[in-house]
Amino acid sequence: MLMTGILSVFTPEALLLIFGGTLVGIMMGAIPGLTVTMGVALFLPVTFGMAPVEGISLLLGLYIGGTSGGLISAILLKIPGTPASIATTFDGHPMAARGEAGRALGIGIVYSFLGGVLSLLVLFFVSPWLADVALQFGPYEYFAIALFSLTLVAGLSGGSLVRGMIAALMGLTIAFVGMAPITAYPRFTFGLSELDGGIGMLPALIGLFAVAQVLEQAESRKAQETLQVAGYRIRGFGFSLREFLGQGGNLLRSSAIGTGIGILPGLGGAVCNILAYGAARKRAPDRERFGQGAMGGIVASESSNNASTGGALVPLLTLGIPGDNTTAILLAGFMIHGITPGPLLFDTDAVLVYGIFTALLIAYAFMLVMMFGGMRGFVRILAVPKHILLPVIMAVCVIGAYGLNNRLFDVWTMLAFGVLGFLMKKASLPTTPLLLGFILGPIIEVNLRRGLMMSRGDFTPFVTETISGALLALTLAVVGYTLYREWGQLRRRRLLTHQAGSGLPNQE
Repeated sequence: MLMTGILSVFTPEALLLIFGGTLVGIMMGAIPGLTVTMGVALFLPVTFGMAPVEGISLLLGLYIGGTSGGLISAILLKIPGTPASIATTFDGHPMAARGEAGRALGIGIVYSFLGGVLSLLVLFFVSPWLADVALQFGPYEYFAIALFSLTLVAGLSGGSLVRGMIAALMGLTIAFVGMAPITAYPRFTFGLSELDGGIGMLPALIGLFAVAQVLEQAESRKAQETLQVAGYRIRGFGFSLREFLGQGGNLLRSSAIGTGIGILPGLGGAVCNILAYGAARKRAPDRERFGQGAMGGIVASESSNNASTGGALVPLLTLGIPGDNTTAILLAGFMIHGITPGPLLFDTDAVLVYGIFTALLIAYAFMLVMMFGGMRGFVRILAVPKHILLPVIMAVCVIGAYGLNNRLFDVWTMLAFGVLGFLMKKASLPTTPLLLGFILGPIIEVNLRRGLMMSRGDFTPFVTETISGALLALTLAVVGYTLYREWGQLRRRRLLTHQAGSGLPNQE
């Protein structure tokens, strides 16, 4: 069955569909506002008349290409093409700005491939066991892990925990807009029916990163800098063997985070790339270089977000439960072709399962070749004059925001968040903690309320349940350590200020 499943994909039709799906996915991922989910949904009707292996192969190519393509605009324009590539902007664009766009793209492409392949190995060998572990997660555990994720605010605050907490609280507050979960009571809607469903993540993301960046560039009166377009010329993949070996721990840790987050339904790449970036920054010996063009930042973001694709397929194939929005569309694709994912799929249709594994691996190989092949064209974007590039970016952003729900209100939302992001930069407030609070806010609230309904208003199970209790204890430990470290840094700064004012010699 293994060989039959592998060979079922090695047909001209299936290979061409994987190639085409991956190419279209890369283009959709690179354009801000066009999400992977949108691409898979648009091509779902196309698969109606195809054989199951061919139809699923096309959708998987779109999935892989779309997730990987987000790094192109994240690195070159400082605009994440997808929510999964938010953290790639932190170090990818500074590297491109100093003439190393090719090197940044090479790092992102290679580690996207490696992170995806590692997650496929997990999917192939241990998916049933991991799915059983994921089933142990209920409201208590989801609340605890989302609360623990907020501790990353300390590492993403640009040196000021207070500013980071202010931004995170702003994000949590924005997340409360719309109908309350469970009770459906409208909150902060101000009588606008468009706000009943809350604020869409995609318009907010485009506004905070793309529109705010356009406004910042437009404000500048400086002449456009001559960017080194020849920066696409790189030796090998853009990094040395020594650098590759030095990032081994970061690759494995970030891929593990991406796979684990992908397995847990409802979280996905938008969360795992920020989590992996924060973890890499804490453990890196050159942590002060993060945010200024560090290789480790790109490695963490791209390996984790691509690893989440394989992780999200674990509950889909073994339990029939989609891990994120895109795998929910893939589930519809399976059902269209008369395939019911679940524990029996590995016994009743093993040929198709091995065909899926093979199609995923081929899609990653095509992604690697196509993105390296198109690198010269990608980097040429840097040479486009600002007065031409900025209007084009704004037009693409408007199309992306409007195309999500065909609502002009989403365009106004995007512009509002663009102004908010611009003003936050003026006030030296980091935007990433705001986005983290906005993403995690609904997860925290929904699972808190579900847990309290299960326990009839008793908070005790949140602490006494093994997994949630351990996560909450870890959260307190991280918060305590962060506050202690901030207090120590504050004391040292005061001591140095006192010594400088009194003329005493420096004790350090």
